[in-house]
Amino acid sequence: MAPGDVVPDHAKQLKSKEKRPASRALKSECEPDGSFVFEAHEAWKDFHNSLRHFYEVGELCDVTLKVGSRLIHCHKLVLACVIPYFRAMFLSEMSEAKQELIEIKDFDGDAIQDLVHFAYSSKLTLTVDNVQPLLYAACILQVELVARACCEYMKAHFHPTNCLAVRTFAESHNRVDLMDMADRYACEHFTEVVECEDFTCVSPQHLRTLLSSSDLNIHSETQVYNAAVKWLNANPQHHEAWLDQIMSQVRLPLLPVEFLTGTVAKDEMIKGNLSCRDLMDEARNYHLHLNNKVVPDFEYSVRTIPRKHTAGVLFCVGGRGGSGDPFRSIECYSITKNSWFFGPEMNSRRRHVGVISVGGKVYAVGGHDGNEHLGNMEMFDPFTNKWMMKASMNTKRRGIALAALGGPIYAIGGLDDNSCFNDVERYDIESDCWSAVAPMNTPRGGVGSVALGNFVYAVGGNDGVASLSSVERFNPHLNKWTEVCEMGQRRAGNGVSKLNGCLYVVGGFDDNSPLSSVERFDPRMHRWEYVSELTTPRGGVGVATVMGRVFAVGGHNGNIYLNTVEAFEPRMNRWELVGSVSHCRAGAGVAVCSSHVSQIRDVGQGSSNVVNCM
Repeated sequence: MAPGDVVPDHAKQLKSKEKRPASRALKSECEPDGSFVFEAHEAWKDFHNSLRHFYEVGELCDVTLKVGSRLIHCHKLVLACVIPYFRAMFLSEMSEAKQELIEIKDFDGDAIQDLVHFAYSSKLTLTVDNVQPLLYAACILQVELVARACCEYMKAHFHPTNCLAVRTFAESHNRVDLMDMADRYACEHFTEVVECEDFTCVSPQHLRTLLSSSDLNIHSETQVYNAAVKWLNANPQHHEAWLDQIMSQVRLPLLPVEFLTGTVAKDEMIKGNLSCRDLMDEARNYHLHLNNKVVPDFEYSVRTIPRKHTAGVLFCVGGRGGSGDPFRSIECYSITKNSWFFGPEMNSRRRHVGVISVGGKVYAVGGHDGNEHLGNMEMFDPFTNKWMMKASMNTKRRGIALAALGGPIYAIGGLDDNSCFNDVERYDIESDCWSAVAPMNTPRGGVGSVALGNFVYAVGGNDGVASLSSVERFNPHLNKWTEVCEMGQRRAGNGVSKLNGCLYVVGGFDDNSPLSSVERFDPRMHRWEYVSELTTPRGGVGVATVMGRVFAVGGHNGNIYLNTVEAFEPRMNRWELVGSVSHCRAGAGVAVCSSHVSQIRDVGQGSSNVVNCM
């Protein structure tokens, strides 16, 4: 066809289809009225390259930026398209809008040069030397893309020696995301940060925020106290306004008693400040309260709740699920990561096993392995990540409860296929030896137990005839069990834990019916009271206290085995679901080990990754 011929519609469509694979930059469409729309994306690329070329050779420039002694020749249109600060300037009635030379004060010349280059090339090279002046310039000139890139670069290059300064810099430019990341890094590397020169130079406001965090990676609250004292000694000018506010972020009640009385109480700064003396009184009253002493008007606070890294690791050990076979697997809850993982398996399968943690180790005692009742015990050591067999009890049994008071471990009650027991045995850890102590007044299989104050409590259970509401406690000095006031509900297979000086009994079975009710016993008032119910009934539930909350793990609701976990918040008087373990299980032992979660080896899915809850 000649160039002037009209191309039929169907031919146009054919040619269009033939040409499309040849160039993705060309786009043509036929409109309903027969007109032809041609769009070439490559033209934008050429346009962009031309602008950069004009900038590099200094052609057609219509504005010059003066930064110190540096002159940067560029184009108003390009600056207005990429940098909002200049867009507002050039579209305003400001005198600079008509000037060919614009002086920019209080900026780093290299940073402005880099931003202008970015406007033409969309590329930027970040280094440890230029990132701070670039972020400053990008924030002031409102180039959010560059500001975000600088923040990401700084996040990737945090170090204990710079994170505090970065945080201060981020705060001055209202980069909240960078501030949060710097705070998280400083918390994770707290002990290293405290040793850096910058630490004593932080503002009192910044220090207060840092010390208040529950995420501080510490092994003991003494590290927080020592950090606060280091800063205060270096900044005496802030004592009058900030001493009590800084010390209020240290959780004095969680300090060891000997450190509290031997070091803190003798510190002249503390002794000379009325508010700090009040904080010391709170710490003393906390320890008195834990020992069942009546302390009028004492209240628990955030200072009595451990920080995440000192709260330990929650272990869920053994139990059984829908398959019927007892588990040898254990699951561990990482408080810092808010997730569960499998730890090294026990040597024996165990359901209705007694579990406790003492001295940073976890002990699993008795239970049933699917064939017979067990009297043996094994101990998990986080340093070796192995379970070791220890001395066996004198009586084989399942459904026992363990408690530790003053060093020894007490194995309480339990049952076998023939009877329920009132036997109590005491295990001496150092000699690896069991011995009998005074039996309980009542046989209790499926009993719950905890040490509170100077006593070991045995709560509920089944005497072989029915579930019990009775409670008794053991005085090791008198080697005697004494009845205390009974619960409002009969229950066996219940979980028991202590929180804020009170005993909590959770769920269980009233004979065969699983319970959702929860009761709390205050030994100072000698009184039981109901608190908020579980979200679902849980018989054979495992219970432990973590960071000021009571956790209830697994159990059976009358229809299925459960893998859900819920936690009780005493201040809100409310249970809420907080996750789940991998295996549905009841009759597991639950305890909190004082080890660090990083010590415990994650073994993956354990012996089975099948979740059978029926």
